Amino acid sequence: MKRTAWVVAAALLAAPSASAAAADDGPGPLGTTVVASAGRPFARIGALFGADRAGRLAGGHFCTASVVHSPHHDLVVTAAHCLEGGDGTDLVFVPGYRDGKAPYGIWHVRRQFLPDGWAAGEDEDEDSDVAFAVLRPRGGREVEDVVGAYRFVAGTAVGATAVTLTGYPNAREAPVTCSNRPRARGATQQRLTCPGFTGGTSGSPWVNGDGEVVGVLGGHEQGGTTADVSYSVVLGREAAALYREAAADP
Repeated sequence: MKRTAWVVAAALLAAPSASAAAADDGPGPLGTTVVASAGRPFARIGALFGADRAGRLAGGHFCTASVVHSPHHDLVVTAAHCLEGGDGTDLVFVPGYRDGKAPYGIWHVRRQFLPDGWAAGEDEDEDSDVAFAVLRPRGGREVEDVVGAYRFVAGTAVGATAVTLTGYPNAREAPVTCSNRPRARGATQQRLTCPGFTGGTSGSPWVNGDGEVVGVLGGHEQGGTTADVSYSVVLGREAAALYREAAADP
């Protein structure tokens, strides 16, 4: 998990007007990190909290997740290391979280899906650091019907297009976002250079211009030990099979 302290020059977070662009269109020049604009289209990205923080959200988030399309409209994707250590039902997801507020509601996790090694509590496998959580409905509606969803896509060539990375650093109460082109790190990992992605950004989606999640911040060193370089598993057969299992959950 990203554990380094938050260190970013104020100029990076001055939020130029380009930061209002759609997440899958990119927030501005490649490699520049800005504060994500409030409201849509970043609403489908949110922060994870312990369920005991549902009544006092400010300062309590620890990872990032995003809504991905599924038949039941109730699925989010994050890093496996964000969900290990419990059954997931003690967690909540807050899409569009900002400044202690939940503009699209607080959604409780009903069930989580982790790769076999992570679920069994075995040695962590950095090449399997992707997981899904099924959310309970809220007020008779599913999360995807409220905020929309990205498509989860495995098998995309690394670096085929630029992607936009958006996540919640622990030390901030709003998400930051940056676009750049991923590069391969061996056959099973990919890396992205964007400043300011520190602790709390694990699980952040890598979204291409077609609105597809083609990476999830995690993997090597649980996402990286510096603020400037982030990693993701190359989404392949294992990730696709886990997605199908989670999406089919009744």
